Amino acid sequence: MEPMRIVLYSHDSVGLGHVRRNLALAHALNNQLPGLIGRPVTGILITGTDLAPAFRLPEGWDWVLLPGVAKGSTGYLPRNLALPMHELVPLRARLLQATLAGFAPHLVVVDRHATGVHGELETALRRARTAGPVRVVLGLREVLDSPAAALSEWAKVGGPRVVKALFDAIWVYGDPAVHDPVASGEIPFALRKLIHYTGYLADGRPSVSGTSCMPGPYCMTTVGGGSDGYALASIAVAAPVPDGLGHLVVAGPQMPTEQLDDLRQQARPNVKVVSAVDDTVFHIRHAGAVVAMGGYNTVCEIMSTAVPALIVPRTQSRGEQRIRAASLAAAGYLEQHDIGTLTPEILAGWLAARLGTTVDRRRAVLDGLIRVPQLAAELLQPQAASDQISPEQVSADQFRANGHGAARAKGGASRVAV
Repeated sequence: MEPMRIVLYSHDSVGLGHVRRNLALAHALNNQLPGLIGRPVTGILITGTDLAPAFRLPEGWDWVLLPGVAKGSTGYLPRNLALPMHELVPLRARLLQATLAGFAPHLVVVDRHATGVHGELETALRRARTAGPVRVVLGLREVLDSPAAALSEWAKVGGPRVVKALFDAIWVYGDPAVHDPVASGEIPFALRKLIHYTGYLADGRPSVSGTSCMPGPYCMTTVGGGSDGYALASIAVAAPVPDGLGHLVVAGPQMPTEQLDDLRQQARPNVKVVSAVDDTVFHIRHAGAVVAMGGYNTVCEIMSTAVPALIVPRTQSRGEQRIRAASLAAAGYLEQHDIGTLTPEILAGWLAARLGTTVDRRRAVLDGLIRVPQLAAELLQPQAASDQISPEQVSADQFRANGHGAARAKGGASRVAV
């Protein structure tokens, strides 16, 4: 039987969040979709980071790497190539067109940026829709940015009119009871009928190693990709921790070498600094407490556990991490602290107070990696899927009424100011 072909696109300018989110989706679709549609699955992950091939792919999937872009003070710029952007964007666009035309996917999921960098994806999507039956989805994290910044970005892609022409659905990877980007003004109200809330992509993230790089009990600090994590990591390596407890500091594969070396020189005797671990979820789950920045994937990995967490969000660039941390703290699922007032002593006090405690996060909707394959099945086989699973609810109120919010047991951790 011919496999169902899937393309997952991420532009990947800063950090690893976009490609990591798509990779989690690839594993979920590969594992669950065949059972829902009665066909095998094969797919391509399109990415702009050359670090992507270090991650484990599902069987039957492969990478397409675009020449990279980075973010500068004036916007996007080439990461490696000595080309002006007006030449790099058409090059990326032609690669995207060739990939979609040659692979002929049945489903395309675009992460975060509807038309890619400077519209590089728009022609490829329009031609794919003209060439044959394909379903196209825009996948959005639950927090985009401040409403003004988010709406400015929507306007740059052509607004709701262009989005409606290109996409069959919008999947919001979050729980509207915690943060609703339509109600906040981050997603235009005109797009509400396309929206399906999936819940956080938390439970069911693939586990790799099942072994720890720490020999005994430990707490953990992680700063995502690491390109902007030095400030938090430097506080972490200087924070005293109780005797007999180790502190694992994961600096991220994108942290500059000189910063990583500096952290290792500063580190206290019981602190271990690594650039990455094989299995982040495993290490979070077995930590006594976790300190992290507020990136989507790290937060999802934390939310899939009962480990107490302190989020120290990025303060530059987007407001996304600050909004996420505030929303989740208000819901009682974690705590937050501003990097400007955090010291090694404050961090040490928080770690000592939280060791041995747990946080009840069961009220949150964390099963997005189950819901996404169901939504994909509905798009790809509407009639067959409707016989197996209930229709997705469009609004946040309907989402909660469908058993994802209102029927949750009361409880959860109370917010503690740090």
